[in-house]
Amino acid sequence: MPTVAPLDLDAHCLVAAFLGDVPFFALVDGAVHWLDHGHHHADLCDGMVSATADPASKRLLAGGEDGKVVTLKAGGEVEEISKLSGKWINSVAAGPRGSVAFCAGRAACVIDGGGKTFEFSEQRTIEGLAFAPKGMRLAVARYNGVSLRWIGTQAPPVDLEWKGSHTAVAFSPNGAYVVSSMQESALHGWRLKDNKDMRMSGYPVKVKSLSWSAKGKWLATSGAPAAIVWPFTGKDGPMGKAPLELGTRGDQMVTCVACHPADEVVAIGYTDGMVLAVRFGDRKEAVMRRGGNAPISSMAWNNRGAQLAFGSEAGECGVIDLSA
Repeated sequence: MPTVAPLDLDAHCLVAAFLGDVPFFALVDGAVHWLDHGHHHADLCDGMVSATADPASKRLLAGGEDGKVVTLKAGGEVEEISKLSGKWINSVAAGPRGSVAFCAGRAACVIDGGGKTFEFSEQRTIEGLAFAPKGMRLAVARYNGVSLRWIGTQAPPVDLEWKGSHTAVAFSPNGAYVVSSMQESALHGWRLKDNKDMRMSGYPVKVKSLSWSAKGKWLATSGAPAAIVWPFTGKDGPMGKAPLELGTRGDQMVTCVACHPADEVVAIGYTDGMVLAVRFGDRKEAVMRRGGNAPISSMAWNNRGAQLAFGSEAGECGVIDLSA
């Protein structure tokens, strides 16, 4: 049976993540807590708007209401890499070879691993950023679509258009697809070899959590009373195919999903704080956490897939250990 090591904190958990085998919990009040032979914490910014793990560089990136873009290394070292006074840092993204992207309003900035800065802007507010799995290609979620930019080149951006507000974006692990979540309670995707667009709709609420399976065959999503898992096998991805519906609970909504790093298993978090693990193949379910006082807001597996870090909107955090 899994064991749960709880960590009760004082604010909404924006991101739960592992750097190596050390769990980190980034909160909207600007603090980050981590468990490494004891409980440690650091204050990164005055109100955290965005955060993401950068496992390759063993650091956490965060953007604040105070315009700060800050990194926290696994050992606890804090470094401010930029500050845009009077701006909110809407999104941060970790790229190859230590590069970082962040945005505020219609402007975005990329700092490569050597410290060189590249700036660009969009006509409307930028809501989300994501680097491609390989190379310095950046996806930019905005109103009416997604822009793809090759950083450090003179190539014009590729505009993937679809009407509506696109609030987050992700590449598939093989770089063949881009998928965005929308304000209109839907996903939209594009196959990049021909920019063919794909509609993934029918959600009762906004999709706030996306997670690709280890080999990129499946995309798990929140936004319904079950985890909606779209197939990305074959040349047409999910087009014309029905998604899996895993972990259905009639009285609760799925708020967070996290695919296992090796197996076709997804961890599913709900509005009541419960966490289930469900296998794709036979849909077998296992309870990992029975519940709490608030919706699960973030989850992440460690590299070995033996532990799951989780956080809730009320600061109920912890680590679920499957090896116990």
